[in-house]
Amino acid sequence: MKLPVPVDALLHLENRVATLTLNRHDVRNALTGTRLIDDIVSVAEWANRSEDVSVLVVTGAGSAFSAGGNVKDMAARGGDFAGDVAEVAERYRHGIQRIPLALQALEIPIVAAVNGPAIGAGFDLANMADLRIASTKAKFGETFLNLGIIPGDGGAWFLQRLIGYQRAFELTLTGRTIDAEEAKALGIVLEVAEPEALMQRAHELAARIAAQPPKAVRLTKRLMKIAQRTELKDFLDLCAAFQGMCHNEPEHLEAVQRMLDRG
Repeated sequence: MKLPVPVDALLHLENRVATLTLNRHDVRNALTGTRLIDDIVSVAEWANRSEDVSVLVVTGAGSAFSAGGNVKDMAARGGDFAGDVAEVAERYRHGIQRIPLALQALEIPIVAAVNGPAIGAGFDLANMADLRIASTKAKFGETFLNLGIIPGDGGAWFLQRLIGYQRAFELTLTGRTIDAEEAKALGIVLEVAEPEALMQRAHELAARIAAQPPKAVRLTKRLMKIAQRTELKDFLDLCAAFQGMCHNEPEHLEAVQRMLDRG
């Protein structure tokens, strides 16, 4: 399947790993006031349809991962932030809120390679990934209250599922910014790497996953997501059905044969 051509991002596919680089470093990869929302959503939809990709790596060009919302537009009450209550709400629903819905529906694993500050909606974007690896230059902040607004992109939903209610509450209500090492201690990031090693490490992890049988990878991610909201008995029924699918896939028999050949 032909790769989409993002407007404000770069997309590269190699060995079943797609890398999406947010490429508006002139505005610190702000998600509003750019075409990055459309780019992220279109790449997620493409990945779900494509049989050639097993993992998506998301990173930022320049010094920032993403600054989130465009603060200058907020100050001017322009762009996505113009209008009355109903107009702003409609722009959120048809704008930035498309990202969490698209990424939550993405069937392949997402690795966020956080190269620099991930602030506000940029932090939330990182938290929508399945795995996060951070540069030592990364900073994280759920800073909405510092601007007198709430996490309008679903950040409060993702963060507490990642680190628990109490820790998420403290970060959200204080609006403080944390460094990569504290983010690792809190369980927000899996690993911290030096800036020059970040993408190599992210791609090593992605390649390890991409080497697994691709249909089973997608089914496993679906199970991991469904397990968060399903009773055990219903979940086991679904596991049985998915396992029946796996046992009838050629990739299963090929994997079994490889293991037997290794002795």
